[in-house]
Amino acid sequence: QVQLVESGGGLVQAGGSLRLSCLASETITDFDAMAWYRQAPGKERELVVGIMSSGHTNYDDSVKGRFTISKDNAENSLVLQMNSLKSEDTAVYYCYAVRANFEYWGQGTQVTVSA
Repeated sequence: QVQLVESGGGLVQAGGSLRLSCLASETITDFDAMAWYRQAPGKERELVVGIMSSGHTNYDDSVKGRFTISKDNAENSLVLQMNSLKSEDTAVYYCYAVRANFEYWGQGTQVTVSA
């Protein structure tokens, strides 16, 4: 069973930065795609950014130019660098991976941005 464990969330002031990491229990190069989702209180879970095995990325318009996704293959980690954070970025952030139509989710990490 694949395990994904997020870390790096916390409380930050608007305009600040956070770096989220997702440690996978298996080699991340084996995944067809990985992504970061988020879910704010009272809202549905939404895609923040995805990255294919090819390296192609797909950012939500709301985070373009502020967030950067990357993979650290040596550490089996997916990283999300978040800059210029806004209060509307407040949410639980989830790591996601898919391989051969099997989907895996992390437990989530809370990001809170104070105005």
